[in-house]
Amino acid sequence: MKTEKPYAFRERLLAVHRPGLRDINRHADKHEFEVKNGASINILGKTGEVCKTAVQDLIDFMRISMGVYCRMAENEPQGTVTVALAETAGKDLGTAAGYKGFMLEADEAGIGIYGYDERGIALGIYYLEFLMSCERAPLLGIGSVRKKPTLSPRMVHSGYGLDEYPDAYLSRIAHEGRDAILVFTKDVNETPGGYLDFNDLIRRAARYGLDVYAYSYLHSDMSPEAPEAEAYYDHTYGRLFRECPGLKGVTLVGESNEFPSRDPHAAKGKYYETAVDGIPSDKPSSGWYPCEDYPIWLAVLKKVIRRYNPEADIVFWTYNWGSAPEEARLKLIESLPTDISLQATFEMYEPRIYGQTMGICADYTLAFEGPGAYFKSEAEAAKKRGIRLYSKTNTGGLTWDFGVIPYEPMPQQWMRRYKGMQKAHDEWGLCGIMETHHYGFYPSFISKLSKWCFWEPREDMEAVLARILGSEFGAENLTTVTSALNDWSDAVRHYTPTNADQYGAFRVGPSYPMAIDSVPNIPSDDKAMFGSRICHPNYTSTADARDSLLSVRIGDEIASIQTMLRLLNEGLSKLEAIANPNEKLKNLIRLGTFMRNSTQTGLHAKQLYVLKTRLFAETDKTKLAELLDSIEKLLRDEMQNAADTIPLVEADSRLGWEPSMHYMTDAWHLDWKMRQITSVLKFSLPEYRKSLAK
Repeated sequence: MKTEKPYAFRERLLAVHRPGLRDINRHADKHEFEVKNGASINILGKTGEVCKTAVQDLIDFMRISMGVYCRMAENEPQGTVTVALAETAGKDLGTAAGYKGFMLEADEAGIGIYGYDERGIALGIYYLEFLMSCERAPLLGIGSVRKKPTLSPRMVHSGYGLDEYPDAYLSRIAHEGRDAILVFTKDVNETPGGYLDFNDLIRRAARYGLDVYAYSYLHSDMSPEAPEAEAYYDHTYGRLFRECPGLKGVTLVGESNEFPSRDPHAAKGKYYETAVDGIPSDKPSSGWYPCEDYPIWLAVLKKVIRRYNPEADIVFWTYNWGSAPEEARLKLIESLPTDISLQATFEMYEPRIYGQTMGICADYTLAFEGPGAYFKSEAEAAKKRGIRLYSKTNTGGLTWDFGVIPYEPMPQQWMRRYKGMQKAHDEWGLCGIMETHHYGFYPSFISKLSKWCFWEPREDMEAVLARILGSEFGAENLTTVTSALNDWSDAVRHYTPTNADQYGAFRVGPSYPMAIDSVPNIPSDDKAMFGSRICHPNYTSTADARDSLLSVRIGDEIASIQTMLRLLNEGLSKLEAIANPNEKLKNLIRLGTFMRNSTQTGLHAKQLYVLKTRLFAETDKTKLAELLDSIEKLLRDEMQNAADTIPLVEADSRLGWEPSMHYMTDAWHLDWKMRQITSVLKFSLPEYRKSLAK
């Protein structure tokens, strides 16, 4: 098996085009036009950098993927491929008239790519590349097609490195149909990772038709009703937009933007300051409650931001108070200004039934496709008020179900979410989405699928998926791959999206530590924004009235995860039986094996919790001895699970890494986990047995 050095996956992220796709036996029939060596890509009329960058990309694609050499031309009488704004070329886009709309047409003389705007031209070029990649030949069928996206913005965080956006990676994002990127913003040109030239990033992103949003970590330490509030916020938010006038907008979320609220339902201070003499407050902080003075705070921010950028998109995200009373949430929406964007998370806080017990979707998950009741209630309220509706959908391809993988390869379950989103678009006006969080955007066949599922006219999702899977993994393997991915799509529906899992074993997978007594924190890179601080090493659960008590539901959760594990294995077996898999299929098998091993760790964490709970309550010595034997067997099985994972992460450097945590499940951490369990087996477990003999 191959091995990769750390961060070698970045080379794949920077490879915009797949080399050598051309099937030399595939040529044009009478219903197709073929682009051949020496072809010209002719730009008509006056265009800007977005168009010319996309045309150069098409030339690169033809050379790298198709082995066809083309040249760029401007305003020549005739070109093999003609590129222009629809208005310039006198073309009627019909239903595709609108932002990023485009038309492709081909006849015996050549191909035309016409956009409503330059971003539409670029998207038309990327669509042509997609069609040719599927055909594995530089061909386009005679006729025409018109398309335009239904959602904008489509915002993503960086999956290359936290707030790191090399040009080639920006190009990958644009190819995947996204039109906006997010930067964690502590101050002008300052991110959690240090200095970043925001204006340079804005300029480079614009070349690929991408907007830049600030994800606010700016301080809000002053009441918006204080006399000096406007001056205070002008120095923070106002200065950001004054110094970076090209910013498209800002995203505001409670936990990162808490302010001193006068709402009697909110505690004083930030969420980590509300305890008094070590005793927790009986009230949430302002970041976790829809406080009545948020509209006043927003009014001040609007004033100082739009002083410098009148068109700035102010995105108000209700992530943190989805568990608050519906009456309070909707009352806040009723008092919001209507010239902002309201963002509600699509699936969170939804009850999940496991056997005879219940748990809540604690954070982003694919286990429930959505939309959830929290989202629906706020979507209906936003429509009633005439407020632009956005959602956090995770449709870049990943949720917190698995913390250190690049994407979740469960297309059938994703398509269930897409259908719910289409309904939200039609019924409540959903028009923009945030598709990732700090785990970042990793282009995959899932991101390709989600790209094409939010266009007009709509296409059959299964047909789009079949075309993508055939292109990625080989048409001859389509039936088997589709069946395996359906198993995995069913598997994730049995996942248990609790805090104990999403911030526990599933956050890091097989490097998750296990012990009888105190469990050590996982060593992590002190340069990481979070490192292991967002992984809780001791499996447990705090009381939450929305859930069944853990001791009551744990048996049902174990049964659900066992079903998930079985389905992952069934899909994996189908893929492993394919003869002569291509490199993409090999990578998919490694990813599936890593998910299987992570799920095994998640199952072991639950089972160990049960064994330890019984151990600490049992008084019968025979049963205590049996419990210790069971704990030893589980720990040895888990140590082997970690060992089995080492070849996977050595072969794929993206497995085990996450932008805000850095490497948490690489070979070193898996070896650490094995040493940690060895210590338990060598020292802790014998001490228990000696005590039992007394």
